[in-house]
Amino acid sequence: MIRKATIEDAQAIADIYNYYINHTIITFEEVEVSEAEIAERIQTCQLKYPWLVYEENEKVIGYAYAGEWKSRCSYKYSVESSVYLDVDAQGKGIGTALYNALLEELKELNIHAVIGGISLPNKASVRLHEKFGFEKVAHFKEVGFKFNQWVDVGYWELIF
Repeated sequence: MIRKATIEDAQAIADIYNYYINHTIITFEEVEVSEAEIAERIQTCQLKYPWLVYEENEKVIGYAYAGEWKSRCSYKYSVESSVYLDVDAQGKGIGTALYNALLEELKELNIHAVIGGISLPNKASVRLHEKFGFEKVAHFKEVGFKFNQWVDVGYWELIF
């Protein structure tokens, strides 16, 4: 079931996200986030944009949200999107379902451009974005440094 995230979901979301912080280059954060920090992020995000969770058997196993792309007012119709899944929930279509629901909500908000930043390599995320019609618009070489390696970042964009 896909539903709006609540602050009660914060610990489950932190658990999912902390896996990616500790074990992957998918996020450039390097310090685990707390339940309180995620609760604050959810509340702040939902002032303007959707934050959704995928729940199965009363357990949150994935989430997706959109946030401000840039702070200047002329960017008000552009957002950056993210989706994360519990490591055991990957490959089951949950990311697709979450992204579909997120994009539908963004259309209703009259968002014009959705931008997905992807640490590379990440074939699964590239496939997910391109499945929805995102096109690669930028590739920055070695802009991140995590786990003693330089990491490229690509940007994919969807225009409604």
